[in-house]
Amino acid sequence: MAADDHFSLFGLPARFALDAQALEQAWRAVAAQVHPDRYATASPAEKRVAMQWAARANEAYRTLRDPVLRARYLCERAGIDLQTESNTSMDRAFLMQQMEWREMLDEARADRDNAHAFDDLRAGLAQADATMQETLADLLDARGDHAAAGAKVREWMFVRKMSQEVAQAAQSGHPAD
Repeated sequence: MAADDHFSLFGLPARFALDAQALEQAWRAVAAQVHPDRYATASPAEKRVAMQWAARANEAYRTLRDPVLRARYLCERAGIDLQTESNTSMDRAFLMQQMEWREMLDEARADRDNAHAFDDLRAGLAQADATMQETLADLLDARGDHAAAGAKVREWMFVRKMSQEVAQAAQSGHPAD
């Protein structure tokens, strides 16, 4: 079994827009071929190789299944270093939106009696998530602009992280910093 990247491992086109059912079926087929149980009587070297392929297939599946990770993978595959730890530059409008979301979260934490505050914030973040997905499909698949997509991936990562913060704050019942 040979594959240069996650997409070719599963025989799928290297695109952001991906058929989830086709991915699932391809992953199951590859996983069945390399499942360690099939190599129970094989040599230790063959078992080790099968285990490595199984791990690789699982990692590829996890990456391609998640749209943010898939977008990030496509950018990195095209040679774009996202510099997620060091590059915090973002579009001015998005930075303003970040500040608004932070203020909304602070207000929701402070006013626990207003159940709609968390709902409104979740709705705004869900809309931003959907918009990011559409934007990245256009940048990656239609335009092939991996550099611009890289900037949007960093923004999308923020949206996802903010969504997690909101969910935790809403569940905690008390301010969480």
